[in-house]
Amino acid sequence: MTGPTPRPEIMAIQAYAAGESKVQGVNRIIKLSSNEGAFGPPPGAQEAYRQVAAEMHRYPDGGSVALRRAIGARFGLDPERIVCGTGSDELIQHLCHIYGGPRTDIIMSMHGFVMYQISGTYAGSRVLKVPERDLTAHVDGLLAALTPETRLVFIANPNNPTGSLLGREEMERLRRGLPPEVLLVIDSAYAEYVTDPDYDPGTALVDAGDDTVMLRTFSKVFGMGGMRVGWAYGPPAVIDVINRVRGVFNINIAAQAAAVAALEEPGWVERSVAHNTEWRARLSAALEVVGVKVWPSHGNFVLADFGTAERAMGADACLRGRGIIVRGMAAYDLPHCLRITVGTAEECNLVAKACTAFMATQVGQRRD
Repeated sequence: MTGPTPRPEIMAIQAYAAGESKVQGVNRIIKLSSNEGAFGPPPGAQEAYRQVAAEMHRYPDGGSVALRRAIGARFGLDPERIVCGTGSDELIQHLCHIYGGPRTDIIMSMHGFVMYQISGTYAGSRVLKVPERDLTAHVDGLLAALTPETRLVFIANPNNPTGSLLGREEMERLRRGLPPEVLLVIDSAYAEYVTDPDYDPGTALVDAGDDTVMLRTFSKVFGMGGMRVGWAYGPPAVIDVINRVRGVFNINIAAQAAAVAALEEPGWVERSVAHNTEWRARLSAALEVVGVKVWPSHGNFVLADFGTAERAMGADACLRGRGIIVRGMAAYDLPHCLRITVGTAEECNLVAKACTAFMATQVGQRRD
């Protein structure tokens, strides 16, 4: 058969595998594979969604003006320096195409969010993955990887899937070490969950120059992953070029209304963060007690290290047998790990119980 031929590098891309949501033969599913908010969407967001049902024949505001104003008011940012996207994924892809492309390099950490690699390769760039230290982005390594062709550096802070964090000083050192023509993209999808006082989601670095962008999302603490709403805060010139190429109606009418309402939900973020902080610690402790290493996390998930790929697969099978779906990490070169979302108290307890039962079957087996 003959037909149109894609660029060779496209065929090297492994399609993104979303977190699974079903297990055959199991009625009750506990989905802890996608880092979705433990409490679902805020009540106000749900009501706003219902109220716009009669308006679905209308095109949405192409500039997401009300939403950008609401974001600006909530976080103390200039709405004119904000652009909204169909999830952060759309914005990542646009940045790769705008500033990357053939004969350019994009740098990311070894275990960074896989969409950086997919979008960068799609744009035609060479994506360089830099080894980490203790599953944490290594600033010196990132800087040493710079080439004359480097145009973007992506860093998730906190990182997905490791949960690791770079403090304010290290992020500032990274920016200082990058040439001004290299755009630093700080993906702060999990910013709301961070309680470390030595943390800035990227706002300060964006305000300090013309070469840094911060990405944020409504998919995590605001519980709106299904609505696909993300946003970027950046220098006016960067926001301008994104607006030139993004979909003209990229945020649908229901998503805009629900996102505005989510920002206004009293106490929602505070309640969610308090729950996450408590149960992330409890789940981590329960896993550590039975011999599962848990890497320090600043997100709404933990990275459970079972030592070997075989043992991680066994734990995954055990969890699935109980209707609990978590995320295998082979795609992130961490086949010996499982990423587990911090769900409700009941869900965390069920995970701990299942892992306890599994690890009891491993007594006497060598841990590599």
